[in-house]
Amino acid sequence: MLARLAHVRNWIFDLDNTLYPARANISGQMDARITQYVVDTLGLDWDAARTLQKKFFHEKGTTLAGLIAHHGVDPHHYLAYVHDLEMDRLEHDAPLVAAIAQLPGRKLIFTNADAHYAGRVLDRLGLSESFEAIHDIHATNYVPKPDPQVYRGLCDAYDLDPAESLFVEDMARNLAPAKAIGMTTVWVNNGSEQGPGPAHDFIDFTTHDLAAWLHAAMEAA
Repeated sequence: MLARLAHVRNWIFDLDNTLYPARANISGQMDARITQYVVDTLGLDWDAARTLQKKFFHEKGTTLAGLIAHHGVDPHHYLAYVHDLEMDRLEHDAPLVAAIAQLPGRKLIFTNADAHYAGRVLDRLGLSESFEAIHDIHATNYVPKPDPQVYRGLCDAYDLDPAESLFVEDMARNLAPAKAIGMTTVWVNNGSEQGPGPAHDFIDFTTHDLAAWLHAAMEAA
């Protein structure tokens, strides 16, 4: 393995736009359903709902966190609605399945989505048997990434040493707290909503193709 990865015992992956390409547009479907949920729940027009959605997303980490804090929404109702998505654009990803199977050590999902939805995505990709656990938004008591407490909570829940852990994410801002506690970080730069901004020091590796990057890392072993 690459010398900079020789210490990794725990491989932690985000879900959406990380394990599948952003061009699948699953997040685009979800984004529209979130806006519609705000319209229906708060009685706003589409433009006002979208503005509020993005405000909560950038300030709180997820729209759900803002809706819980300011409007007391039921997270189960919200998640069931926004995750009612068509998965037909997701296909079995044999190279990624093989790459993840080769990784030595433990493998986990860490997502701001819920486990039921994550399971549907993993099943479509052929990854339903690839991970030890899904640490989802219910497990964090609806506090999302990038709140630092949920990274500590993940490590405590699964007895993970951050110094032996690698975290893969498409949203660069979600990598900063991982790096702060000692994780190695991989940014999947695929044009999703949140880039790294001017500072890149919390990103150890960048890739446009996760499967290819993992295969290259293992071939260097």
